[in-house]
Amino acid sequence: MLSEYKLLIFDWDGTLADSVGRIVTAMRVAAQRTGRPERDEMSIRGIIGLGLPEAILTLYPDMAKPEMVVFRQHYADVYIAMDEQPSPLFAGVADTLEAFRADGYRLAVATGKARRGLDRVLKVHGWERFFDVTRAADETASKPNPLMLNQILAHCDVPPNQALMVGDASFDLLMARNAGIDSVAVSYGAQPVERLLTFEPRLAIDKFPELRTWLGRQVK
Repeated sequence: MLSEYKLLIFDWDGTLADSVGRIVTAMRVAAQRTGRPERDEMSIRGIIGLGLPEAILTLYPDMAKPEMVVFRQHYADVYIAMDEQPSPLFAGVADTLEAFRADGYRLAVATGKARRGLDRVLKVHGWERFFDVTRAADETASKPNPLMLNQILAHCDVPPNQALMVGDASFDLLMARNAGIDSVAVSYGAQPVERLLTFEPRLAIDKFPELRTWLGRQVK
């Protein structure tokens, strides 16, 4: 039986995949190659979840468009090189997602990744058709704009009160709030859980499988 929710929506980096360290490294190397000062790790973690252009401008507000093009290419080159061996999923993610599918939940991804990057990692895991729908930041509005969630809801024909957003960043939870969707915070990703709790998620989890245990208690 399903809980009060029918649709589970997941962020990717820092929620399903342990990729935060690679993002930090790629951002620092791109800064080195373009002569920009490197930002500290916490500052970079703080922008994870945004679309790449929005993330770069948050770190470097004075960056003009021509430099942005170069910076983005350096970032992509570094990240793709590291991602030849894809970032591993967090413990329990694969089995729990399979269990959610068997339980009858609709599943979706809402990510700050670009479509090309998301398709690449989905293919690696054999998940090209696993999720009902996915949305990437470069084909819609960046978080925390609720557009990608609204598109997912429309595709699945599910009202906001029957959807749940799971993420590791303030942008995930704020996006959910903006869409009228409940959220769950994960404590093991990009941002401190104390920061995430300010957005009043229904739950904060330390390990991914805890989500299924909690949802099992919500069954009507």
